[in-house]
Amino acid sequence: MKMLLNDSMIERTNIVDIEDRGYQFGDGIYEVIGVYEGRTFLLDEHLQRLQRSASELRISLPYTLENLKAKLNELVKVNELNEGVIYLQVTRGTAERWHQFPENTRPNLVAYTKEEEVMTELEESGAKAVLTEDIRWLRCDIKTLNLLPNVLAKQKAIENGAVEAIMHRGNIVTEGSASNVFIVKDGTVYTHPANNYILNGITRQKVLEICRKNKIAVHEETFTVDDLFQADEVFITATKLDIIPIIQVNERIIGNGKRGKVAETLLQDFRASIHHLVEN
Repeated sequence: MKMLLNDSMIERTNIVDIEDRGYQFGDGIYEVIGVYEGRTFLLDEHLQRLQRSASELRISLPYTLENLKAKLNELVKVNELNEGVIYLQVTRGTAERWHQFPENTRPNLVAYTKEEEVMTELEESGAKAVLTEDIRWLRCDIKTLNLLPNVLAKQKAIENGAVEAIMHRGNIVTEGSASNVFIVKDGTVYTHPANNYILNGITRQKVLEICRKNKIAVHEETFTVDDLFQADEVFITATKLDIIPIIQVNERIIGNGKRGKVAETLLQDFRASIHHLVEN
């Protein structure tokens, strides 16, 4: 299995230096990019978000987005990946361990592929989620390596037989541990606005685009835990997770306990977008 290390395709080995700032400080950013039938999906959007994250942390990307795009597509071909994801990470670089930014240090870039199937069964049947307090920092809009609160939230979900943990600050629902959260009430879609409290997911953005295309009313505004429980539908979105209906939160059944019509419409259109990509 090959991986991309800076500008070289190499065998995947333990290549992280002990003083890489990503390893010691979580001083870096990442992206996860979906691959369907050997083709990257929404790659430009992922790379644009990577560039924004880098800018917010004052990390200079070591390559242009066009060069990086070509390298990532090459990585997919070299590893003969059909269904899965690309994991891409950029750290501030390797330097003596001091908290302040090091001088004259080149960022380290690593990318690898992973096989991962579409969760078709969950897309059809729906899944359970649990609630947990959102204890993350106040710049959740930056896709950084600092994910320990997300890890703890996801572990809570797994230990309770759920696919995801839905986080809330006080009574306001923010997002999932690794997904964005949507509710549907009386045919209208609601999701938390893309501010510093959530990550503006690439799949989230695609779903909002599909809503508008299908003339489904959508509001990017906050909603409460009570709104979540009383919703007609709840669904989550993320790269390669795509669109998963949530039919139970904690012990509360959502709606009629089945995938709703809005989620079904959005999923059909989302799949059509992937099919169009593969066909072209």
